[in-house]
Amino acid sequence: MLPNRFPDSGEQPEFNSVDASLWYIIAVNDYLLAAEKQPTLTDDCHTKKLRVAVEAILAGFNEGTRFGIRADRDGLLSAGEHGQQLTWMDARVDGREITPRIGKPVEIQALWLNALAIGAKFSARWQSLFDKARAAFEEKFWNEHAGYLADVIDCDHQPGTVDLTFRPNQIFAVGGLPLTLLSPDKARRVVDAVEMLLLTPVGLRSLAPGEPGYAPHYQGGSRERDAIYHQGTVWPWLIGPFVEAWVRVRGSTSKAKAEARARFLPPIYQHLNEAGLGHISEICDAEPPHTPRGCPFQAWSLGELLRLERSVLA
Repeated sequence: MLPNRFPDSGEQPEFNSVDASLWYIIAVNDYLLAAEKQPTLTDDCHTKKLRVAVEAILAGFNEGTRFGIRADRDGLLSAGEHGQQLTWMDARVDGREITPRIGKPVEIQALWLNALAIGAKFSARWQSLFDKARAAFEEKFWNEHAGYLADVIDCDHQPGTVDLTFRPNQIFAVGGLPLTLLSPDKARRVVDAVEMLLLTPVGLRSLAPGEPGYAPHYQGGSRERDAIYHQGTVWPWLIGPFVEAWVRVRGSTSKAKAEARARFLPPIYQHLNEAGLGHISEICDAEPPHTPRGCPFQAWSLGELLRLERSVLA
């Protein structure tokens, strides 16, 4: 596992993150793909070390590690225990998890499947697990009646339980990662539903309006704000995976990319002058005028705009 927080001094690093190690594998893959075009970026020794790290992460997650992280019999990744917040929706108030998401969160499965596919490039042992998990993913997460993916299945490690709360995490099954994990029809329905319920000019809401606990404005004291951090509050970094998904379900054509650039990027450019000059905020209010909140200089928010400009929409 990789730490998700290094304290300044006097404390031990914190490891309560299931996705950090999986995002590392995605980053390794991006790096090695870039090195194919520019060989001076790496050498055989460095590449070998990276592959060893990927193998260690996959093996550890597959066999089981702390906080209940392990591959289940269906090949999907189970994670979580009470008292810990392992996904990016990690707010806690007075020792209580606001969005526990214990079980099999949807974006964790997307990361796990992408990581397995990357691992299979280096070692054939991961291909069969990837095939099993991919088949289970669509079968277990897709809700035909609702027309979108569940946010968590096997909630609290109870097989067959499903949380259909409408959140943006499902977009990672279509965009934001190397693989699209749904059939074209289902992928389009997910993107359309996310666009209708979660899209704002500055990013995606973390919870759909009308869902229990939806908060239109991020306000109050620290406890009140933490309690609504992922309860509707807009996260600009999610515009990256959304726009990539939107383009993919339209065939990733030049026309789709041009339309996406004209439609989705101008409000983000405007925001560069609204809070942290030349930067993008951490969060914004869920409802108009989508007032910027939180950190005004958020790296992952700005990073996703750069990724859209220079890669996805290039």
